[in-house]
Amino acid sequence: QVQLVESGGGLVQPGGSLRLSCAASGFNLEYYAVGWFRQALGTEREGVSCIASSHHRTDGPWYQDSVKGRFTISRDGAKNTIHLQMNDLNFEDTAVYYCAADREGFRVGGCSAAVSDYDYWGQGIQVTVSS
Repeated sequence: QVQLVESGGGLVQPGGSLRLSCAASGFNLEYYAVGWFRQALGTEREGVSCIASSHHRTDGPWYQDSVKGRFTISRDGAKNTIHLQMNDLNFEDTAVYYCAADREGFRVGGCSAAVSDYDYWGQGIQVTVSS
């Protein structure tokens, strides 16, 4: 059974950090491009960061402009898991965060930020930035 399960969300003060994890089962994440998305109340789901499969050479991960320099996506192949390290969080980062996997391990530019390109999704996890 193919499954993605997120963990690590919660409540954090502005300027704080969280590390989201996404554990995969039923398939090998190393062959998939993976991405993190988020959806705030009343908005559409948007791409936050993505990375191509481990079997393709690229210029590196993609990040949405608003998170560049604050968020870092990474893989842990041994645990079939991806992470999103989020530092210097602000109110605008409050959202439900989703991890996703794209069977096309590589697309033009490395990976896709489009929701429609992803085949498998986690259930989502809440991140709330509040003082």
